[in-house]
Amino acid sequence: MSDSGAEKAEKEAELELPEDVDTAKLLETTAALQEDEDLANIVTAEEYLMCKDVVLLEYEKQMFLDQVQADGLLVCAKGLSYERVLINILKAYSDSGNLVLVINSSDWEEQYYKSKMEPKYVHEVANTATERERVYLEGGLQFVSTRILVVDLLKQRIPIELISGIVVLRAHTIIESCQEAFALRLYRQRNKTGFVKAFSSSPEAFTIGYSHVERTMRNLFVKHLYIWPRFHATVRGALQPWQTQTIELHVPLSQSMTAIQTHILDIMNFLVREIKRINRTVDMEAVTVENCVTKKFHKILQAQLDCIWHQLNSQTKLIVADLKILRSLMISTMYHDAVSAYALMKRYRSTEYALSNSGWTLLDAAEQIFKLSRQRVFNGQQEFEPEPCPKWQALTDLLTQDIPGDMRRCRRTEQPKVLILCQDARTCHQLKQYLTQGGPRFLLQQALHHEVPVGKLSDKYAKESQGKGAQSSTKKEPLKEEPVSSSQPPPAGMDELAQLLSESETEGQHFEESYMLTMTQEPQVDIKLDPDASIFETIPELEQFDVTAALAAVPHQPYICLQTFKTEREGSMALEHMLEQLQPHYVVMYNTNVTAIRQLEVFEARRRLPPADRMRVYFLIHARTVEEQAYLTSLRREKAAFELIIDTKSKMVIPEYQDGKTDEAFLLFKNYDDELAGENAKSRQAGGQAPPAPKETPKVIVDMREFRSDLPCLIHKRGLEVLPLTITIGDYILTPDVCVERKSISDLIGSLNSGRLYNQCVQMQRHYAKPILLIEFDQNKPFHLQGKFMLSQQTSVANADIVQKLQLLTLHFPKLRLIWSPSPYATAQLFEELKLGKPEPDPQKAVALGSDEPTAGEQLHFNSGIYDFLLRLPGVHTRNIHGLLRKGGSLRQLLLRSQQELEELLQSQESARLLYDILHVAHLPEKDEVAGSTALLAAGKQFGAGSHNRFRKAAAESRRGRR
Repeated sequence: MSDSGAEKAEKEAELELPEDVDTAKLLETTAALQEDEDLANIVTAEEYLMCKDVVLLEYEKQMFLDQVQADGLLVCAKGLSYERVLINILKAYSDSGNLVLVINSSDWEEQYYKSKMEPKYVHEVANTATERERVYLEGGLQFVSTRILVVDLLKQRIPIELISGIVVLRAHTIIESCQEAFALRLYRQRNKTGFVKAFSSSPEAFTIGYSHVERTMRNLFVKHLYIWPRFHATVRGALQPWQTQTIELHVPLSQSMTAIQTHILDIMNFLVREIKRINRTVDMEAVTVENCVTKKFHKILQAQLDCIWHQLNSQTKLIVADLKILRSLMISTMYHDAVSAYALMKRYRSTEYALSNSGWTLLDAAEQIFKLSRQRVFNGQQEFEPEPCPKWQALTDLLTQDIPGDMRRCRRTEQPKVLILCQDARTCHQLKQYLTQGGPRFLLQQALHHEVPVGKLSDKYAKESQGKGAQSSTKKEPLKEEPVSSSQPPPAGMDELAQLLSESETEGQHFEESYMLTMTQEPQVDIKLDPDASIFETIPELEQFDVTAALAAVPHQPYICLQTFKTEREGSMALEHMLEQLQPHYVVMYNTNVTAIRQLEVFEARRRLPPADRMRVYFLIHARTVEEQAYLTSLRREKAAFELIIDTKSKMVIPEYQDGKTDEAFLLFKNYDDELAGENAKSRQAGGQAPPAPKETPKVIVDMREFRSDLPCLIHKRGLEVLPLTITIGDYILTPDVCVERKSISDLIGSLNSGRLYNQCVQMQRHYAKPILLIEFDQNKPFHLQGKFMLSQQTSVANADIVQKLQLLTLHFPKLRLIWSPSPYATAQLFEELKLGKPEPDPQKAVALGSDEPTAGEQLHFNSGIYDFLLRLPGVHTRNIHGLLRKGGSLRQLLLRSQQELEELLQSQESARLLYDILHVAHLPEKDEVAGSTALLAAGKQFGAGSHNRFRKAAAESRRGRR
């Protein structure tokens, strides 16, 4: 068609358009075309950062450029939040033409990133395999669990060559045997162009073990390491100009708390010296009093001692447990109220615990701890008068005096918004109860909850129980009335103490992670307020986590928000979300936390407000105490971890093939032809002989449920092809004859006790010639049947007979072979050796075995009950049972056959004699086989005189019948 003809056709088409064209659709199409055109014009990452909707700090922009330009592992300090960087990376790749997978994310991370993306580019993972294949082809972003991804990659349900890249979160958890490393290895085998971008905010995790950073990068297939500590020059330059106004308030401890802290530290020091004295050959460098009070001390110590746990004596194990208990007592003394701390102390002053610990309760310091804990609750006259927490009064002064005074000095007209940050939900609940009920009422409620005998109240607390005589009646008979609102008077017969008890029963141990309060009356700075008076009330709108509705409910009153540093619902991003919604004027750090402090810094740097409008941060801290030392230790640990990573990066040698994008990446797979290459090179081939055919890759059939373990990953790493199938018999099929049932130690104990293992062995022996029971140990645990959850003298009676049950198992199943493996690595090597020179398993047959459908197996033509019964008879074994089943007829016909006829059936004279004797001759124990004549007499009374001749009479009659 000519050009003029084309123009004419276009004009005719335009004239044919209806007049009621949907204008909205046209505008939407035009906007989409414009958006595509704008995206097409962006050619570099620098130009993407210049877009108006991309708001990043300077160091975040550098993080973005580093990860976009070259794949790598990014390790940043806690609180610096790489989340915005990752959001922009995902947005940059958000397109239906790209397929980006995000793995190893927690539930709250997945929900957070999905909420920041455009819904049309985020696809939910389908439940069925067919639906997942369709969703993969739609492209976009996919948050997929690693186990599903591994199976889909092995079954080729996902177009591996079309994957644009994989984003790995929490990269410090990636080890060689994990499912994430397995998925990345399968991805890199068939995709050489896609990216791998890994993120981590836990630098301390890379200091555990030998060459942790190098091994993690090798498992991730990345060559670049990006390190972003808080002391990085770019980070300092981005946060320094926008620092918040910080006021540190040192709250002194009471004399009793100071003395308890000193005594607990003395006991810790004694136990640390004791454990080092007992174990002079063990590396106990991490065991110090300074580390004992930190958060992750027990996990670090347990990981260090796990491998030699069976070699430690009982005293060392008791000391390790007691150090953890002493740390909990220290935390309870510092952060919880006096009544809760005393209730916890009482648990460890029992006779049972005194007989089972390392002996610290017998020290003088321990006696002082118990004595001082009681003195914090009861006064000299043994009256109930608990001391309040030292930080309560400081918090009350801040909310009623300091903050209102600062508001007047700054001449702020709007009502103040205060955010109080706590370390856990229990402390958050404690402050909420204190602010809304008052200190004495809350402490009395805690005494009732922890069943602390109140006895006589002091004059100060007498107003909390108007009728003390009803106290005993409330303890004897639980109240059935519903909790009454504070605005209504209590019903007759229910005093205030009973009302407190019912409230404590109603609340239980459920603690919320966020509370929103407001003042019920305007505080006056010049008037001395009663510290026990309650001037706050809760806002119910926050129960649905709707801060906006809560702020709208009380527009002209102060807001006090209680929030934990992180929540189960949103993780560490809960604080950032609350800061964006609330926009607080004041932040009170009731407890110290490194991550939260940095999140406040980053939030203020994003707002870029003048100094007068920035929020003011108050730190309530016990100076020169365990609380301050734990905070400083966490800072020192993080700095030391970054220094180690920086030093490691300067000395690290990274091969070019580590990214897996070249053919030199030999670590991806193992070529079995290389094993015989050396021998073939030495030997000369005959003239004109053709070279041998390439060897087929060995295959292992793996049950789908086994992909929760590390073994399939390690099998594939050794070069064996993994075939994921749903099989009913066994866990791994190595050859047509070899079937393996894998059991961990805990699974073995449970299966033996429940009888499930017996049924599994019956199925394996019935369908496979060489059934194997693999007992696999944890690679980080000792290769011994002892310790916790293992076999030892300390285990319960139910687990004490595990060895006897294993012996019975081997007696019932003579063909069953037991293999003890120290780790999954040893198991993978063993599987490789068992398959050498053996035929490959048939997937279709493996799936069909054990199902209701008939298979080609010969034995399945016969009754399985008769098959098992005959196998237990003397002279019948797996080599002659099929001939006996084919030609023997029935059991009645078998009884009528002579010994010569049985010899023809069994093809063995000795087997025929054994079978004939068991069928026709009575077998009674000999006299020397019975311990004493009493057993013979008992047997005679039980069976009756001459009853043992029944078998001989029946045999004689059968012979006469044949004649």
